[in-house]
Amino acid sequence: MERNTRQRAAIREAIAQADRPLLPLEVLEAAQLQAPGLGIATVYRNLKALVQEGELQPVSLPGENLRYELFGRPHHHHFQCAQCNRVFEVHACPGDLSKLAPAGFVVDDHELTLYGRCKECLARSTPRRRRSAHVHRAR
Repeated sequence: MERNTRQRAAIREAIAQADRPLLPLEVLEAAQLQAPGLGIATVYRNLKALVQEGELQPVSLPGENLRYELFGRPHHHHFQCAQCNRVFEVHACPGDLSKLAPAGFVVDDHELTLYGRCKECLARSTPRRRRSAHVHRAR
């Protein structure tokens, strides 16, 4: 039982430290730093158990596998990088979206996902200025 507790603690800590929703494989990579023998089947079992116990909540994005984040976070939305596919929390909300609903409809809840490129991907894709090389030709 100690091994399971250590593995579960490593999974919980990996998600808490990431401060963003993680895919199961991202959880595995991060948690293996504390629990080197951890396998993907154990990650899936523990993610399911932690959701059932109310410690984690799944994050569902259209066309994507479930990601997981700590349960009980204040209302927030998500940003998905179109380049690296990672998902980040957006700590702002446009507020009442009922004016966008058709007339006579009532909005009970909403989810909002922004798409673009994260700052790391932008930094990698921004072309760096090269010093212009002066070529001297012999005449």
